Amino acid sequence: MQQFMKKVARVLAIVARIALWVSGTGLVLMTAFIAWQVWGRFVLNDTPTWTESSAVIIMGWFIFLGAAVGIREGYHLSFDVLLYILPDRVKKILYSVSDITVVAFGIGMMYYGYLLAEKTWPSTIPNLGFSGGIAFLSLIFGGFLMVIFSLERLARRACGLVTARFGETELPEEDL
Repeated sequence: MQQFMKKVARVLAIVARIALWVSGTGLVLMTAFIAWQVWGRFVLNDTPTWTESSAVIIMGWFIFLGAAVGIREGYHLSFDVLLYILPDRVKKILYSVSDITVVAFGIGMMYYGYLLAEKTWPSTIPNLGFSGGIAFLSLIFGGFLMVIFSLERLARRACGLVTARFGETELPEEDL
């Protein structure tokens, strides 16, 4: 089972790296779009209308993809003070409870993101010409990645493999 989980971890590490690159690219694009908007407004006196809507949609993508990668790599929000004094067995239980909570949250993101996308799909974002539901696809996809990455953490822990915790930059190479 450990060998299978190591193969899964390698695949999900690639998925996480792609998500991180997409997030970084989105951050750069959003910054460029907003810079163009400011330049157009204050220098050219001709504000481009598409930049703000595009930036908001891109921001959703880099936030949710980045959050999912943060969950996989152990950088999600946590309160670890109590964990420093607890035995390892109790720590593993609490880490698992945390991961199960993130799975539930990710499922909620996917479900309610789908409902939002479905209800807004017939509308159009006026200055882009896209369906309004496009704005919520990042919520669905980010929630999906959160679920997958949290389930990976649970499975790794169940197999006796380490999972990244806050402050560790990545999983040990021998555990991938």
